[in-house]
Amino acid sequence: MINAGELRKNIKIMVENEPYVMVDVQFVKPGKGVAFYKCKMRNFLTGTLLERTYRSGDVFEPAEMSERTMQYSYLQDNEYYFMDTQTYEQVMLTADQVGDAKDFIIDNLEMDILFFQDRAIGITLPNFVDLNVVKADPWAKGDSVAGDSKPVTMGTGLVIQVPPFIEEGDKITVDTRTRAYVTRAKK
Repeated sequence: MINAGELRKNIKIMVENEPYVMVDVQFVKPGKGVAFYKCKMRNFLTGTLLERTYRSGDVFEPAEMSERTMQYSYLQDNEYYFMDTQTYEQVMLTADQVGDAKDFIIDNLEMDILFFQDRAIGITLPNFVDLNVVKADPWAKGDSVAGDSKPVTMGTGLVIQVPPFIEEGDKITVDTRTRAYVTRAKK
């Protein structure tokens, strides 16, 4: 069991017999009254957001899920297909289930697919992914006083800020948790 005091972002719990993942947890201690936890969580099955408040004595059942490493195969009609590299079994996730992770999905990328009661319900990306820069404006010193970065567009459509020496055609490593540039990757 998980106590309310142990609730953190990305913890998976059962609420009303459905699996949820914590999106945001805030500890609130009002001037008067009892302290509580203000939680925002996403339903794994429907994708809906739920906001609830819990007191410190509340307990939760952890959501029993399994993960299997699978490889991205292809996209067809807003459905993402992944293949188990051991059994060649394929599973499908809808665009809603994939969510913002679509910005990091490239051909043959291996990632963990979440299963709840033998049903694929979501993905866990690797922490770092190498992406190709498909659009980057040229940079000349003095172009901007705002700082030493510029926006670039990746092959997946993701737009991030990078150092000015990054050019079109470069491959860079991006942190999937922060959506930030990490380093230039080997081509």
